[in-house]
Parts: sequence; structure tokens; C-alpha cells
Amino acid sequence: MWKHVVANALTLLIVGFIMLAGVVALGQRSFHGEGPLEQAICLRVEQGATLRAVAEDLGEQGAVSSPMLFRVGAQYDGRHERLRFGSYLVPERASMEQILDIVTRGGASTCGTEVVFRIGVTAVNYEVRELDPATSRFVETVELPLETTEFPAEYTQVAEQADTRFRIVVAEGTTSWQIWNALENAEFLSGSVGEVPPEGHLMPDGYEVRRGADRGELLALMQERQEAFLAQAWENRVEGLPFETAQEALILASIVEKETGVAEERRVVASVFINRLGVPMRLQTDPTVIYGITRGEGVLGRGLRRSELNADTPYNTYRIDGLPPTPIANPGRAAIEAVLDPEETEYLYFVADGTGGHAFATTLAEHNENVARWRQIEAGQ
Repeated sequence: MWKHVVANALTLLIVGFIMLAGVVALGQRSFHGEGPLEQAICLRVEQGATLRAVAEDLGEQGAVSSPMLFRVGAQYDGRHERLRFGSYLVPERASMEQILDIVTRGGASTCGTEVVFRIGVTAVNYEVRELDPATSRFVETVELPLETTEFPAEYTQVAEQADTRFRIVVAEGTTSWQIWNALENAEFLSGSVGEVPPEGHLMPDGYEVRRGADRGELLALMQERQEAFLAQAWENRVEGLPFETAQEALILASIVEKETGVAEERRVVASVFINRLGVPMRLQTDPTVIYGITRGEGVLGRGLRRSELNADTPYNTYRIDGLPPTPIANPGRAAIEAVLDPEETEYLYFVADGTGGHAFATTLAEHNENVARWRQIEAGQ
């Protein structure tokens, strides 16, 4: 009898172990295998959130098949106390293991809402943008000018969230004063901007910052990036250029930046000015005259007057030989590279062609024909 009881007990124990092993194996497959999520989601982990709350949220959004299994897996893995608050993009079919890695590894949020502070040549704006997980593209929800003093709730609710990303985007061709003034008035920054940095020495680029970032440190970073890139590009310059210093190259790069926004034209436009310097021939470019009037503090907002084109100023390249005394804007990487490795051409002239680009010419007669065509296009507009 006892043998029969012991045999039955052993049988039940073995069956129990087999069933337990099966459950463990099934759990492991569920934890490591493809998840049920049919469309990517943006998962927000609140500061101080518990693993249970996150697991339940994932279950409600259809990202995990079993919130309990997600919690057990996290505890078994030893990462149940490592949650990092923020907003995270969970891709479709992500496994529980992948999701656990996303919410515990830390780093910047990968989705949710961001505030973009866009510093352009003609305007400065705050933009609130929300990532659409389905398309992985940002959708603009709010746009406000720099002059805004009373911010709507649509902005403040986003800007005050701890995990909201702030990005400052500086356009090529902005002046140092424009950047300095924008940062001085940016509501999410702190500290003093100090004096206006030297013209041309700030890198047009994107800068991710936190709310309360120091204005002076940000300007110093922009200057450090621009000067480092200029030094590297100067070292890699081609031979035969009419520059004695990297500063002279920076000056011409700022002129090229203001003359064309067409990427494939930059090296050609650079070649025109380099050819003129080699003749020698005056640069004769309107943007330098405009800078002499505005000193980079905003846009002129009108055409140049004949008296201004005839005025003797250090920036009037219709009246002076060679380069103006300083850059006239902050050129981007492509413009700097263009003047240090220009296209090899014999062009000495260019004029707008009506398509957003320019028509180039080697002789004055050809140039005059191009100008006449442009005048006809202007008259028909």
C-alpha cells in the first residue's frame, strides 16, 4: 500500500515538475517572443511610476499579452527597480524583453512632445511638435513668435513636463546678433548671453538642451563647434586659394551663404567670387552692402537704394577691393567647404534665373543677356 501511495506521489510530483517546466518555457517564449502590438505607440512613464502601473498601461494599450508576466520577467531579470521616466517609442511587435530594455536603459525620450526653438533669417518661432508613432513623423501642434509674452496652455503644459525635449535649430545665414537676441528672449533658457559673439563664428546647427540651460554656455558651444569645423576644413583646403587666413575663408563663406540657398550651386558661386579675387575684380555683391546698413540686426525689408550702392563703406563691395572686414552672417558647413574646395570654372558673373537658382557667365556680354532675361521674368511676375 505504501509503495502504491509513494508511487502515486512521485508520479504527481514528476507531472507537477513537467507542468511547471512547461509553464516556465511558455513564459520565456512569451517574454522573449514577438509581442501583440499591431501599431507603434508612445509610452509615457511618469516620474515615480511603479512597475505595476507601467505593466498595466502596456496591457491596456495592447503592447503586452500579460502585465503579470511582464512584471515577473522584470523581477527575474533584476531590472524591476530601474524604470526611467520619459516618453518612449515602442515599435510594433516589440517583445516584453525589448520593452523592458526601452523603459529601463535611460537616456533621452524617444517620442512624445518636443519644443523646437527655430532661429531663422527672417523670423524666430517656438514650435510644439508631437510624434505620431504610426508614421514616426512629428506633427506641429502650436507655433508662436519670439515676441510672445503670454503663452497659451497648449505650450505651457508641454514646456513644464520634466521629459519634454527642447531643441534649438539655427538656420544657415543667420547673424550673430539674431542668434544672440533670440537666446536672450527664449523663455526656457537662463543666465546671461553676455556680449554679441563675433560675426560668422557661431555654428548653424541643431542643439538639444534642457529647460533652464545656460545661455552663455550655449553660445560658447556654438562658437566652439564653428571654430573647430573651420579649422578642420582649413587644414583640408585645396591649393591655390586666394586666402591667407581661415578668417578670410570664413568671410567669403558667409557671402556665398547669403547669395544662394541651392546646395548644388554653392561651389559654383564660390568659384565666381574666387575668380574675381584672382583677376582682381570687385566682388560686387548686394548682401555685403545690406550688412553694412543693418549690421546684422534684423532684415533690411526693402530694396537697396542707389545712394547706398554708391556709398563708401567698409562693406560696400561695389566700392572696395577684396573682402569686407568681417563675415556678414554665420555660414553653415556646406558654404565653408564650398569656398575651400570650389568648383573649377571661369565664371565671373551670375544672376537669378527665375527658378530659384542662377545663370552663370564668363563674359560681361553673356551676363548682360542673362540679366535681360531675368528682367523679362520679373516684368511678367
